Amino acid sequence: MKRLLSYMNQKRKEAILAPLLKMLEASFELIIPLIVADMIDQGISSGNGHRILLYGGLMILLGLIGFSVSLIAQYFAAKCAVNTGTAIRSDLFHHINSLSYADLDALGTSTLITRMTSDINQVQNGVNMFLRLLLRSPFVVVGAMVMAFTVDVKTACIFLVVIPVLLLIIFGILLGTRPLYKKVQTQLDAVTLKTRENLQGIRVVRAFNRQKREKEEFSDASASLYNKQIFVGKISALLNPVTYVIINLGIIFILFQGGLGADAGRLSQGQIIALVNYMSQILVELVKLANLIILLSKAAACMNRIDSVFNMEPSVEDPLPPKDLKSDFFSFATEVSDIIETDSPYIEFRDVSFNYGSSQEPAISHISFTAEQGETIGVIGGTGSGKSSLINLLPRLYDCSQGSVLIRGEDLRAVPLEAARTRVGLVPQRAQLFKGTLRSNLKMGNPHATEREMNRALEIAQAKEFVDAKGMGLELPVEQEGRNFSGGQKQRLTIARAILRQPEILILDDSASALDFATDARLRSAIREYTATENGALRRKTTVFLVSQRVSTVRDADKILVMDDGTLAGIGTHYELLKDCAVYREICESQMTAKEIQKDLQQKGGM
Repeated sequence: MKRLLSYMNQKRKEAILAPLLKMLEASFELIIPLIVADMIDQGISSGNGHRILLYGGLMILLGLIGFSVSLIAQYFAAKCAVNTGTAIRSDLFHHINSLSYADLDALGTSTLITRMTSDINQVQNGVNMFLRLLLRSPFVVVGAMVMAFTVDVKTACIFLVVIPVLLLIIFGILLGTRPLYKKVQTQLDAVTLKTRENLQGIRVVRAFNRQKREKEEFSDASASLYNKQIFVGKISALLNPVTYVIINLGIIFILFQGGLGADAGRLSQGQIIALVNYMSQILVELVKLANLIILLSKAAACMNRIDSVFNMEPSVEDPLPPKDLKSDFFSFATEVSDIIETDSPYIEFRDVSFNYGSSQEPAISHISFTAEQGETIGVIGGTGSGKSSLINLLPRLYDCSQGSVLIRGEDLRAVPLEAARTRVGLVPQRAQLFKGTLRSNLKMGNPHATEREMNRALEIAQAKEFVDAKGMGLELPVEQEGRNFSGGQKQRLTIARAILRQPEILILDDSASALDFATDARLRSAIREYTATENGALRRKTTVFLVSQRVSTVRDADKILVMDDGTLAGIGTHYELLKDCAVYREICESQMTAKEIQKDLQQKGGM
C-alpha cells in the first residue's frame, strides 16, 4: 500500500480535494432532515404555505449545490485514479522489461498479462471509489448520529448500538473475503494461460483434432473460476441483507420510542421523521461502505500481486556504467574495441555451468572453450543438448551458475548490460517480428541505419528478392508477430535485423531451420563474406556463432562445438571431429552418406 500511496501522491491536489468536496456534499445531506422536520412542524402542521415554499426552495438549492460539488469531486477522484493506474502500468512494464529470462520464466507470461491489465484496472477502480466514499460514508454515519443526538438524546441511543454492530459485521466479512479474492485472481491467471495457449496454438489444436478436449479443459478452468467467484460473492452478498435487518430494527425502535415521546409531548412529528431519515442515511451509507470494502478487498489483493512483481529483483544484475558511457548507439562498444588491447582470447568460456531456475540438473555443465575475433564457431548437437543455453549466456540473457564468460579477459558480469548487448546481434530460434513496417522492425537493430544499409542487410539475409516482389519496399506492413510472412521469410528478416546492428558477435540460433538447403547455403556464403571483412564504421571483424542441428550449416566453421546432454563432447574442425568425436560422427552418419563421410576423411581437413 505504501507504493500505491506514492503513486496517488503524484496527483496530491486531486487526492485531497476529492474527499473534502465529498464531505462538503455530505454536510448538505445532513442538514436536509432538520429542514424537513421544521417544514412539517412549522409549515404543514400549521398550514403555513409560505414556510413550506421557503423550506422547499432551500432544499432544492442545497441539492443543486451538493450535486455540483459532487461532480467536481468525482472528476478529481477519476483523474487521480486514472493517473495512478497509468503510472503503475507504465512502471510495471518497465520493471518487467528489466527482468531476466530466468525471472520471466519463473513468473509466467499469463500472470504478467493479468497483472498488467485486470489487476491494475481493479486497483484503479479501488482508488476511484476510495477517494469518493472512504471519508464520505464514515462522515455521514458519524454526522447522522451526532445530528440525531441534537434532536433527542434518549431515542438516539439506539445509534450507539446499531453502528458498532454493523461495523463489526462489515469488517468481519472484509477479513474473510480478502484471501478469497486473491484466490479468484490466481484462478484468473489460469484461465488467461489456457486462453493464451489455445489462441497461440490454434493450428496445432486443429491439426491434431483436439478442439473438444481443449474446450473441456477450458470449461473446467472457467468453472473453477466461476465457483470461486460465486463462493466469495455469497459471503460478500451477506452484507446487504444483514445491514438492512439491523437498520430496520433500529427504525422500529425509533418509531416505538418516538411514539412514546410524542404522547408525552417530548417529540414532535417532524423530529421523529428526522430521526428515521438519519437512520435511513446510515443504512444507505453503510451499504455503500460495505460495497466499497468489497471493492477495496479486491484492489488490495491485486495490489499485493502487483507489488510481488515490483519486489522481484532482476537476477541478471547490471553493474554501474562507467561515467564516460555515452548515449550514442555504438559509442561504448566502439570505445572498447579501439582502446582495450589484451593478450586474452576475444571470447572465453571458463568452466561454465548453468541451471534453469531451481532445477537441480544443469542445462550445461563445465564448458570451456575460446573464440578469437573474426572466427566462425559452429555449435551442433541433438535436441535438448544445451546449444541455446550456451549461446544465451553471451548477451547475458541468463548468467552462468558457475564459472565465467569473458570478453577480452573481462568477466561479462562486470560489463554494463547495455554495452554487453550492443556488441551482440542475436537471431533467436523463434523468429519474432513486431506490428508496424519492415523499416520499423529493421531499425530495432540499429535506429540510425540508412536506407542503403537496410537494403544491404536484406541482400545479405537473402530477403531482398521477396521484399521487392511485394512492391512496397521498406514500408511493407508487418502484422502482429509477422503473420503475413512465411516461416522462412520471417527468419530471413530477423537475420537482416541482426546484421544491420553491425555487431561484434553475431549469433544465429538455428535461425535457418525453415530455409531450403540452397537458400541456406547462399545465406551462409553471404554472411561469411560480410563478416570476414572490416565491418563498416566499427572497423572490426565479426565473430559468428552458428547454432544448428544440420552438419551442412556448421561444417565450414573454423571451430565446431559438439554438445551432448549439456556437456562439450568435442571441439575442433569438421575433419578433426569426424575422426575423433563419436557423437559428431553419429550426427554426420544420420545426415550424410557413407561415401560423403569417407571423402571428407580423406581430405584431412580440407573443407
